[in-house]
Amino acid sequence: METIYGHIERITFHNKENGFIVARLKEKNKKNLTPIVGKIVQIFEGESVELQGNWKNNKNYGNQFEFETCKTALPTSIESITRYLSSGLIKGIGPKMSKQIVKKFGESTLDIIETSPERLTEVEGIGQKRSQMISVAWLEQKHVAKIMSFLQNYGISQSLCTKIYRNYGEQSIAKIKENPYRLVKDIWGIGFLTADKIAQNMGIEKDSIRRAKEGTAHVLNTQSEKGHVYCPKSILTNEAAKLLNVDSEVISQAIIELIIDGRIVAEEDSQGKDIVYLSPLHKTEENLSKKLVDLKSSRHSIRPIDSEKAIDWVENKLNIKLAGKQKEAIISATQEKIIIITGGPGTGKTTIIKSILEILKTLKLRIALTAPTGRAAKRMNETTGHPAQTIHRLLKYEPGKGGFSYNQNNPLETDVLIVDEASMIDIYLMYNLIKAIPKHALIVLVGDINQLPSIGPGNVLRDLISSGQFKTVILDEIFRQAKQSKIITNAHLINHGKMPNLQNGSLNNDFFFVQKDDPEQIVGMIIRLCKERIPAKFNLDPKNDIQVLSPAHKGITGVANLNKVLQKAINPIGKQIQRGDKILRVNDKVMQIKNNYDKDVFNGDIGFIKSINEEEQEVVITFNNKDVLYDYSDLDQIVLSYATSIHKSQGSEYPAVVIPISTQHYIMLQKNLVYTGITRAKKLVVLVGTKKALAIAIRNNNPQQRYTMLSERING
Repeated sequence: METIYGHIERITFHNKENGFIVARLKEKNKKNLTPIVGKIVQIFEGESVELQGNWKNNKNYGNQFEFETCKTALPTSIESITRYLSSGLIKGIGPKMSKQIVKKFGESTLDIIETSPERLTEVEGIGQKRSQMISVAWLEQKHVAKIMSFLQNYGISQSLCTKIYRNYGEQSIAKIKENPYRLVKDIWGIGFLTADKIAQNMGIEKDSIRRAKEGTAHVLNTQSEKGHVYCPKSILTNEAAKLLNVDSEVISQAIIELIIDGRIVAEEDSQGKDIVYLSPLHKTEENLSKKLVDLKSSRHSIRPIDSEKAIDWVENKLNIKLAGKQKEAIISATQEKIIIITGGPGTGKTTIIKSILEILKTLKLRIALTAPTGRAAKRMNETTGHPAQTIHRLLKYEPGKGGFSYNQNNPLETDVLIVDEASMIDIYLMYNLIKAIPKHALIVLVGDINQLPSIGPGNVLRDLISSGQFKTVILDEIFRQAKQSKIITNAHLINHGKMPNLQNGSLNNDFFFVQKDDPEQIVGMIIRLCKERIPAKFNLDPKNDIQVLSPAHKGITGVANLNKVLQKAINPIGKQIQRGDKILRVNDKVMQIKNNYDKDVFNGDIGFIKSINEEEQEVVITFNNKDVLYDYSDLDQIVLSYATSIHKSQGSEYPAVVIPISTQHYIMLQKNLVYTGITRAKKLVVLVGTKKALAIAIRNNNPQQRYTMLSERING
């Protein structure tokens, strides 16, 4: 191999996720810049480098030096130091500030930052606070560089190494050496396979029980991410053995030791088959069932009322005529301790909530309205005129303590709790909600069990209904006004396993089908619909009002590709940053994909990028009129959301929804998936694809079973 020396003059492209870089090197005594390509996770313009590699002739870009090894050193010349500090290396120093610092301290600049950062206050524009920030950032950068050097062969990005340092501090490398598997639990974004690769490289044997325990626990975690509360032991054993490439006997021993350690719980299901839980999920399911039974058996504090008079009064008050099932639901809500109201769109759920509110308000009761998502809570507030908030805000999450202020020891101060979109509440959130409800309170759960179940583990609303222990009113009548909407009538047809009406008829139509056979044609039509046709015809904003919902993440018509092409079409220019192959621009529509209690932003929340500050390495994103600050290292929690998955759209409502329906998504095509997507729209639905794919989805009424024992536990 050949060796060349110089400093990095310009970085043309750098994927910080996999380290691939295209750059220009300034070699000493050479007039022209040298094109270089290779892999290095962290490098900055201005750094001095020693590269070993070979020259390769690229048919598109000509002769390039393809390096295999790279040794870096701090720059020494004034020009390279300036470029180095301008590259975004240090939070708080941008191009303008770097020139001022180097002008003041010259070739001693980096020594000053390292050993006497307080002297930075001698530079105009730098006060004590900023000098301290620069000093902390410089120190952090040094430690992150060491971690990256230690982990350089495992594909761990700079942002993840920054998270490792912020989590473990100066003990980062020692803690990883002690237990590399802890990275999976502690650092969001590092998966088991990466941690396992590190572990084996450190000498942990392939057949060791330690590895088998971590792999088995990982499989259980993966099962819970798929929505399961437990896993049949046979499936767990097979999946873990396949993942780790070990004999099933090793996994069986690992399961025994995990039980002894208290990390998992094993028992039998109602058919006598062996099942295995993660301990927190087992405890949650057990305690939720007990709490529900306990609440149901306790008395509520609502005084008896004349039901017929109450119904007549509320009909006059709201100027409505209630149907039989609606009356049943309203009366039950004044008598039962826990009532469940379920039905599809247009069946009168909102009218029932408004009626219950009006009646119970006359009794001077304390009433709380809540929903799992911000959008659902906002909609609840708008339709009822009564304050509503998310479950997290209702229970007051405390980031420092990692729990909620309201719990069994500090119950909510309410007499009635009405919960909307209950079908999307997972078992953890439902337990935290139920245990915070005072014994005397009445609970009304409203939802649509034909939608997709919760993103998190469990199928709580369906389990409560199937237990037979709680009064349930099933709304199955579509009201006359709702029948005028093809969105609603077609949603019900789909729910009953029938093809929707796809005639594109009248000008007032709110449901359209556009036949496109080829996936590329589907994507092209979606772009035209979002950018031109829907905004022109329906006066809707492409970013705020139109949401593309895809059944899948991958493929040409999947979420990832749709976001790229829609970003290019709808928000093509503006200040931007690149994280791996992901570009984020000011005014981009984005989604949070992880609950972040510190920021009070949750999985599925949609916002817009307000500003990007390269010097401070911060991004401001506006969620529901609230500005939230993100450090660059936190941006792996953010994805573009011009398109999102139907799963992620649960609990949300959009003026217009565009859905690709392609046989490309064959595995994902299910009746409840299409039904959920369609019912997210308020004013307009456009399906783009083939009738064949739509028919496949409607015929597929066998969604994946979720392993849960909540119903059985409720019944004792």
